[in-house]
Amino acid sequence: MDERAVRVHRLVSDEPARPGDGHGVAGRLRRLCTAAGRALSASGAGVSVLAGDGMRGVAAVSEPAYEPLEELQFTLGEGPCLDAVTSRQPVLVPDLADGAMGRWPGYASALHDTGVRAVFAFPLQIGAARLGALDVFRHEAGSLTAGELRDALTFADVAVTTLLDGQARAVPGSAADGLEDEVVGQRAELFQAQGMVAVQLGISLADALARLRAYAYAEDKPLGDVARDVVARRVSFDGGQS
Repeated sequence: MDERAVRVHRLVSDEPARPGDGHGVAGRLRRLCTAAGRALSASGAGVSVLAGDGMRGVAAVSEPAYEPLEELQFTLGEGPCLDAVTSRQPVLVPDLADGAMGRWPGYASALHDTGVRAVFAFPLQIGAARLGALDVFRHEAGSLTAGELRDALTFADVAVTTLLDGQARAVPGSAADGLEDEVVGQRAELFQAQGMVAVQLGISLADALARLRAYAYAEDKPLGDVARDVVARRVSFDGGQS
């Protein structure tokens, strides 16, 4: 392990726990986000863990205010986190006003409204496996320095190690810290909700997903919550709603 990796591991380990952090993967990821925010002169940071189809499984954030920013990418189907995972490359946006509004019209506008002026996303991956992304938010425009960029990449590597370590420590037949269960459960609910909306409206599954995302955005709700409501028949797209 090189000197930079040792330092980043120490920063994460030294970050004090908060009530509710626990001792598992989710708590360690939260502490990693906070440590990354401090080290990278950021206003906040978040880690999103993805299933194979890009659905959110869990997000850890440095501060609660950044949870909606992580969620919104999955509601809109656009954003630096998704692009970083798809491209397998860091997505660096030192100034949201410089092209980001056209790239992610809904998401970039929402970020700007919250005071964020720069965002940097780093894929979490090992081999062919894509695990998610580390997002770093800043309230001031400006590029990461060369040292900060290397630190960010190291934080991403530590996040990957944390996720894999949690999976390896899981009791056989169970999920590490509930992360796997959450990913699988949300994917199943989304697929079921897509099918229900497709039948209700007589449209394709792709169009059904677009309708679900549009509804989630209009109602300012996470996509996973909307899917859960559809499956529970609390929301219907054929005119009926309990």
